[in-house]
Amino acid sequence: MAEDPQRNFRSAYYEKVGFRGVEEKKSLEIVLKDNPLDVEKLSTFSQRFPLPSMYRIHVWKVLLGILPPHSDSHALVSRCRLQQFQDISSALTAMRFTHTHTPPTELYLRMYQLENQRLPRRSEPRPADDEDENFLAISRAMEEIVDDPVDCYWLVRCFLNQFKLKFGDSIPHLPKSLEHFLSQEDACLLAHLKASGSLHSLPYRLWFRRCFAGCLPESSLQRVWDKVISGSCKILVFVAVEILLSYKILLMGISHPDGVYNFLSNIWRVSTAAPGQHRRHRHQSHRPVAQALRDAHARGVR
Repeated sequence: MAEDPQRNFRSAYYEKVGFRGVEEKKSLEIVLKDNPLDVEKLSTFSQRFPLPSMYRIHVWKVLLGILPPHSDSHALVSRCRLQQFQDISSALTAMRFTHTHTPPTELYLRMYQLENQRLPRRSEPRPADDEDENFLAISRAMEEIVDDPVDCYWLVRCFLNQFKLKFGDSIPHLPKSLEHFLSQEDACLLAHLKASGSLHSLPYRLWFRRCFAGCLPESSLQRVWDKVISGSCKILVFVAVEILLSYKILLMGISHPDGVYNFLSNIWRVSTAAPGQHRRHRHQSHRPVAQALRDAHARGVR
């Protein structure tokens, strides 16, 4: 198909004056007018471009199966999702697992446990395991992105279910992929991490099990989740590599695995600790994601 010179001119102009997403937004609006929605087209768009904030939650819902492709059914399905949310919440209250002051993220966890037949006995309380902690971390992050608690629960639930179903077998291999790509980008940094024993102590669970929830600012996290929800887990590797490269100077000065782990686990907390401080860290916390997204696009990662 021949390229449209006028469109190319407009795209170049928009990018030059700072409106790079104008053409992409129009393209997405055209796709969203289809009935039924073409899920593959939405997935491809999300892989190639950041989703406009006004459409992000709606696209996520379709890609995660919360809403069906047929737009005519969205209102009915949304009412059913609300009713199911209320029924499960009421059941937990009746069983005295939750009450009116239960934090929303804890409520979501109990609902998820009940739906998956993992609800513990009230007489035998147990500490949260790794899976529960992952759920809570993603819930807290999603709470900052989504205002409606019903939407928040369904997004977290379906995000985790899809993530485990699609990528459960791939996740254990992501640390090896990280080592491979880091060897190509900076062999010196990789050698230091190996020599100090830090390579196997990187916060892989935070990065690859929680998809950077609690590790990145909301604006960056949303762009990473766009890619994960639309079908790519390799983006997690690219973000991790870019974080390591961005903080290379600091990491080269840390010789103990615990020090590396603690530093990388708390980058975002440090960078937002006090207004006017750590401006370089605050800027760097966004930069790895932008570079990783460019790398993923260049490599055609799916």
